[in-house]
Amino acid sequence: MTQKISDAILTMRKSERKVAEFVLGHPADIIHMRIVDLAKRAEVSEPTVVRFCRAIGCEGFQDFKLNLAQQLAASPSFGQIAVTDEDTVADYSHKVFDSTVDTLLKVRDSLNPEILDRAVTALCNANRVEFFGFGASGAVAADAQHKFFRLQLATAAYSDHHIQHMSAMSMQPGDVVVAISQSGRTEALINAIEVVRSVGGVVIAIAPSGSPVIQKASIPIEVDVEEDIEIYTPLSSRIAHLVVIDVLAIGVAKHKGPKLHDHLFRLKQGLRKLRVQN
Repeated sequence: MTQKISDAILTMRKSERKVAEFVLGHPADIIHMRIVDLAKRAEVSEPTVVRFCRAIGCEGFQDFKLNLAQQLAASPSFGQIAVTDEDTVADYSHKVFDSTVDTLLKVRDSLNPEILDRAVTALCNANRVEFFGFGASGAVAADAQHKFFRLQLATAAYSDHHIQHMSAMSMQPGDVVVAISQSGRTEALINAIEVVRSVGGVVIAIAPSGSPVIQKASIPIEVDVEEDIEIYTPLSSRIAHLVVIDVLAIGVAKHKGPKLHDHLFRLKQGLRKLRVQN
């Protein structure tokens, strides 16, 4: 709801915009207001408040309050996060951090430990692990490959459709592809998943629940994120995916035990030689 207001604010009349700006600045207060209270605080007429509600797709003031209340109940900081053109540097800085923290807590609480355990087991048993993603998810795939090759796994990351397809065709039974998608609906990724499954490979998907990518996966890790600042750039879902990758990496590291600790220590010592010493 707050993002809908932000999207529509520039097309509103001046008086309606005053209501929008007040709502975005005081979302939690609106729940307890009557229409006359909001009109007074925004310094507009009551009919203007009604026009504002209809401009954002609500039938009236009560319908607007109900939608806003549902949004705030689902995410207590959500109403304070929508970025507006009037925000100062301090305003949008706080909103980006608040949005990310709020997202990570919701994703943490929604993850299924049994699914995560299945994913870790599949990764540990695989002779080959590859990460597929496009766009921002391609960056997550590259980061994942960097983390997992340190864990003594044969890994790669691909964000090109043709290479993904060729790689999928060469998979062996038990090999793993981690398919990462913010939308869960990228056709090329879905095609690659189908190829991997057809040759006996395992697909771990990190994507929104109910999406085609999740439905096609062997092991579905559902990550649902409301991108309330998506008008500018999607941030929270990418960071949530990175943290899920970290969870899987920690699981694999714990499974491998002390021998891996020695390997990681040697890597750390070797990297010191590449750094400028004080």
